[in-house]
Amino acid sequence: MIYFDNSATTKISPDALATYNKVSTDFFGNPSSLHALGTKADEVLQSSRAQIAKLIGAKPDEIYFTSGGTEGDNWVIKGTAMAKREFGGHLITTSIEHPAVMNSMKQLEKLGFEVTYLPVDHRGFIHIDDLKAAIRKDTILVSIMAVNNEIGSMQPIVQAARVLDAYPNIHFHVDAVQAVGKGLDTALQDPRIDFLSFSGHKFHAPRGTGFIYAKEGRMIDPLLTGGGQERDWRSGTENVPAIAAMAKSLRLLLANEDKNVAQQQAVRKRIYDHVSQKPKVTMFSQLTPDFAPHVLCFAIAGVRGETIVHAFEDHAIYISTTSACSSKKGTESSTLAAMHTDPKIATSAIRVSLDEANTLAEADAFNDAFDQIYAKFAKLDKATV
Repeated sequence: MIYFDNSATTKISPDALATYNKVSTDFFGNPSSLHALGTKADEVLQSSRAQIAKLIGAKPDEIYFTSGGTEGDNWVIKGTAMAKREFGGHLITTSIEHPAVMNSMKQLEKLGFEVTYLPVDHRGFIHIDDLKAAIRKDTILVSIMAVNNEIGSMQPIVQAARVLDAYPNIHFHVDAVQAVGKGLDTALQDPRIDFLSFSGHKFHAPRGTGFIYAKEGRMIDPLLTGGGQERDWRSGTENVPAIAAMAKSLRLLLANEDKNVAQQQAVRKRIYDHVSQKPKVTMFSQLTPDFAPHVLCFAIAGVRGETIVHAFEDHAIYISTTSACSSKKGTESSTLAAMHTDPKIATSAIRVSLDEANTLAEADAFNDAFDQIYAKFAKLDKATV
């Protein structure tokens, strides 16, 4: 079995699973309880918070635990809107964001907020001049993803930060879900970034885990109110075993980041060099430095994406259409639509997404399967002419 769908989810690491099991057994108390079991659980919770903060260059008090990227995106966007609505009602994002961002913005529009969606070019990148032109006196938030989940384009986060240096009252949020461990540490630690959202299951932690970075001094309103956990910002009893496992996963991933990135780049290049030679193939991801090392998106003209996915599954190779969140709906890629891709091509798009465990041998097996699948569909195409 070859698993090339890591942008959808990653397999939990054995070390993270061992940590989860140990903490579940030995530190099962509620971290809000006053007795010794609660105190021990809280010590694990705060140790995990401190470890994550150190790994991303933050302070422990700037880390807030969530259930994942979707909650983090919703919280920062809606929390900013609620906290800053007396100062303005205008938000800026891009036309290729994850649905967690896009649908949050659309909800706010229904409540009377105004949203500017920055366009992208044919390669899937925003232009900084468009951001400059979109900023208004009543702008309260700019939200730009670090890495696009469908084609892997890495948005100009640092350049956007330099623009926003002149607007210190605007919150700057970056969806970093697809960027963890991909060589973007310097960009993600830019001092102008106010909020980052992360999802644990994208880096071998348990599902249902995540966290946001919230810069000290920046305020957002809570979405979840109740018992006052996470310093009154995010109520709900913390999942201490899963949080400890997430901290372990992040530490192990970042310890070998350069090696991991090089491995993914090599595997991606092996597939790209082979697949891109076929005349009916359109490549949406590129090998240039402004694309993430782990995502490769392409289409075979005339064959729907889901058909290609199942054809590879017959070879025990698991890939996806452009987004796991929308693949079962059979909808056109929102990113490719924003790039003004021909819908007939866009509906043929598939995504290969890698992690550090994928090998060149797997890339060769993928290419062999691709040749068989491509030949099969080419033969069927001729038969229908």
